[in-house]
Amino acid sequence: MLVGSLEIPERFPELIETYLARGGVDWPDIPGLREAIAQDTQTEEAATLSPQPTAPRATPEPAFVTPAVPSPTATPGLILPGEDNPGWRQKFARDLAGNTLSVVVLVSMIGAVIWAAVLFQRMGGVSLTGSLAWTIPLLSLVGFSVAGYLAYVETAQVTAVCGPVGDCNTVQQSEYARLFGVLPIGVLGLIGYTAIFISWLIIRYANDRLADLAVISIFTMTVFGTLFSIYLTFLEPFVIGAACAWCLSSAIIMTILMLLSIAPGKLATRRLMRRN
Repeated sequence: MLVGSLEIPERFPELIETYLARGGVDWPDIPGLREAIAQDTQTEEAATLSPQPTAPRATPEPAFVTPAVPSPTATPGLILPGEDNPGWRQKFARDLAGNTLSVVVLVSMIGAVIWAAVLFQRMGGVSLTGSLAWTIPLLSLVGFSVAGYLAYVETAQVTAVCGPVGDCNTVQQSEYARLFGVLPIGVLGLIGYTAIFISWLIIRYANDRLADLAVISIFTMTVFGTLFSIYLTFLEPFVIGAACAWCLSSAIIMTILMLLSIAPGKLATRRLMRRN
């Protein structure tokens, strides 16, 4: 038995070549498999040896008649065709620790978005100065590094270093690793973190109006990035059935950036409204 996104592609082709060179391989030792094969063989032989009527029938026969196939019976330990369609519970159980962590991060991000909406309505604005001004670019650089590694894994089709929790390679090899099936999610993250860093540079060196627009753009991009990260984090435990520690790290970084940009975004919005 081969399991996982690493073991199967690494060992399966070699096993095929080995068993072809040996002239084949016997059936696996699965309880009930040999009995099911023997029963199916006997049914086919009985259908082949049964005498067929030779007298012409009163009604014409159709050109093609589908032979009756006996319904398969459930055999302990044997997975029949059509039964391998796991639900979200089975997918969640594949990576219990990683998927549980994904749910914790997911709930935290949803709470952060609700909290951000409340804070934006109630709290006053704060200028993007002091330690807060340098926290945003530092987090952007960390997020850029994470997204850059994911982009490398997705574009170069190499094996990711996942760590003790989760299965990054299963996530990166899924259909959800590319936006609309074209743009790798890691590349999209690179674009987002780069845009945030450029906006911060504009805040530092541009005039008041352009700086306020840059602050609002950071807040808008981080809100969108957090909402998109919520969608991606939901897919991991409930659709893909595996967690990606790199993806969760990027989601956390984007959420923190959103929370840090609430007060500056509120102040910049007020300034632009006064000027208009």
